Amino acid sequence: MADLLTIENLSKRFPPNIVALEQATVSVRKGEVHCLLGANGAGKSTFLKLIAGALSPSGGEICIEGHKVNFRAPVEAAAAGISMIYQELDLVPQLTVAENLFLGHPPSRFGFLDKRARRTRAVEALARVGANFSPDDRVGSLSIANQQLTAIARSLTRDAKVIIMDEPSAALNETELEAVFRVIRELTAQDVAILYVSHRLGELREIGDRVTVLRGGRTIETFDVDGTPDSALVEAILGRDRAFVERRERPPVTGEVVLSVERLKGPQGLDIRGFELRRGEIAGLTGLNGSGRTSFLRSLFGAQQCEAEMILHGRSYAPGTPRDAIRAGLGLVPESRKTEGLILDAPIYRNATLPTMQGRFWARHGDLKARTEPVLKQLSTKYGAPEQKVIQLSGGNQQKVVLAKWIIKGADLLLLDEPSRGLDIGAKADLYRLVSELAANGAAVIVASSELEELYAACDTIWVFHEGRNIARFDPATTDQDTILKHQILGEHHHD
Repeated sequence: MADLLTIENLSKRFPPNIVALEQATVSVRKGEVHCLLGANGAGKSTFLKLIAGALSPSGGEICIEGHKVNFRAPVEAAAAGISMIYQELDLVPQLTVAENLFLGHPPSRFGFLDKRARRTRAVEALARVGANFSPDDRVGSLSIANQQLTAIARSLTRDAKVIIMDEPSAALNETELEAVFRVIRELTAQDVAILYVSHRLGELREIGDRVTVLRGGRTIETFDVDGTPDSALVEAILGRDRAFVERRERPPVTGEVVLSVERLKGPQGLDIRGFELRRGEIAGLTGLNGSGRTSFLRSLFGAQQCEAEMILHGRSYAPGTPRDAIRAGLGLVPESRKTEGLILDAPIYRNATLPTMQGRFWARHGDLKARTEPVLKQLSTKYGAPEQKVIQLSGGNQQKVVLAKWIIKGADLLLLDEPSRGLDIGAKADLYRLVSELAANGAAVIVASSELEELYAACDTIWVFHEGRNIARFDPATTDQDTILKHQILGEHHHD
């Protein structure tokens, strides 16, 4: 079958000299589901953004049906038949399905919006994807699966030739995912090509025709899904000669058990059993996107409802709200520090003392600053004055302010969700040095991260999460990274 989309030697560099993608080459055929596979940091996101026109390449070329294209914006890629469905769906929940389907390209008549034509074409697009909801429904009222179908239908309103789907299964259950797969099969039967990105090998085997592996920003190889064992794909992802981050020597953890989770059940299949954490221990959580790491931390912090049997400091623990968790000595550094961890326009000292002010109506500004400054100094935070707005700090120093508020509060169980995201190498080193010092002083720490090498270097224990469950526990002092990563990728299902 003829190639519909051809990418040759595509490269992208960011200043000053960061190579995000280097000579990546992929071809996608008409009516094919072509899967893209690679570890975190392999270059997949950059690759997709280049194809979708969200970034401009530093080198190489993109061709559609043999014609070279040079997209300067996503709207140009959409006009050429390239449609991108992001993992975080870019739909407007307040608008109707029909309004979302034609947002940016509404049908018009005599220069005015043609609502009748819009609704008619919306009904047609929804029928093509097998939707059973109305074009008049508000998108915010739909399930995540139906929102996915809405995003696919929107692609069809632009006559998409290639639909890029970035981790579509992350928020779907098995029934919902099967509905999306059915739509994909119907679309490929109509010669639409799908570029499907996922970490889950089971999905690729069910829906994919070919799979291309990226590693270190380069194309490693393209495989036929049928006939290629998991072991070959994992080897392509990992490489034969990986340079590992050196593990730091850590003394054995001998503290008493601080947290014991007999069982914790939550939304989207979260089911954690037999989790233990000791005083002075740094426990890492690794897993693919959607594996349940963030949901687990949010449940422990009372920010997400769950059913659980837990013991904290020898007593039954069942937080109904974050206030309950804070009173019990927990502190959460959320994945999105800017939207969930900080008040960006507030002064540094106000942010650092927010938990301490819980239940208090007033406090002297001088007292708050006096409590803040020694902790910021301990964390080697670079700032001008405690009155400075936190938005003016670098990402690494903002993260230190988030940590400072829990140190000031006296939290002895810290939950860190992707704490190094967006930080440079120096800031990451500072962060994990601080975490190690906190553990040495008696705190218990859980770190969820997509960067296995960071966990491997810093943690006493690494738990592997897969599809909402904690499936394995490893001692990184006696286990190599490949073993942990294979469990992360394969879960409990091997295909050889």
